[in-house]
Amino acid sequence: MIYLGVPDFDVDVQVGDDHVAVVEFARGAHNFLDGALASAIADACDSVAAEGRARAVLLPGAGKHFCAGADFAGDEGDFFAGSTGSDHPYDSIVRLLAQPLPLGIAVQGGAIGGGLGLALVGDFRFGSEQTRFSAPFARLAMHQGSAITVTLPWVIGQRHASDLMLTGRRIRGEEALQIGLLDRLVPADQLRGAAHSYAAEIAAGAPVTLRSIRASLRGDLADRARAVIVEERAEQARQRPMADHAEGIAADLARRPPVFHGR
Repeated sequence: MIYLGVPDFDVDVQVGDDHVAVVEFARGAHNFLDGALASAIADACDSVAAEGRARAVLLPGAGKHFCAGADFAGDEGDFFAGSTGSDHPYDSIVRLLAQPLPLGIAVQGGAIGGGLGLALVGDFRFGSEQTRFSAPFARLAMHQGSAITVTLPWVIGQRHASDLMLTGRRIRGEEALQIGLLDRLVPADQLRGAAHSYAAEIAAGAPVTLRSIRASLRGDLADRARAVIVEERAEQARQRPMADHAEGIAADLARRPPVFHGR
């Protein structure tokens, strides 16, 4: 077992006899993401890959939601700061895309914004009717990040990605399954078990071959993600000081439609 704890989150790793490493992260009900948590998740995945017993990884969140992205009700800047001030959360997304083991995601509740970006690093995603996804960036007046620019079209195609990104609408499990954002839809109380069973089916394969298959299928995805986050961060830096971004956040917190003025 690997156990990483800091004052406000935990990352717990269990590697079973079935060669599946369960990397569970916990930060309250919403599992808000920031640089420190993203780095800890990537560190845990790197550790189990280096240790050698695991042949597949399952990543679930322990709260009500898989990951609600940045905590806009708290300090938004926490999302953009790493545990040392230099490790940006997007860097950890690239590390997860590049890590060698097949990676599955169990999406309970919401995967919103940066949480969607985290879910997209996986090779497969299991969810339920209660699962929901959103790329709400247009409604927050904030350019997308977490390499979603390349990972969302890679998973669901350009047409569906454009729909979700430009509208910012929220979709639930059934539609997510139809467009390929989920690979399996199961009852909520069976979600973790079903995802684990599928990961174990993968882990029954030859370990060296599993790693090579993942690397071949992913190709240059991590490199493209690494390049695009430079552009994403530049656009976010340009848009964060704008009045429209402040309005988008205020409207989201008040659960009202935003009123934008293009400035």
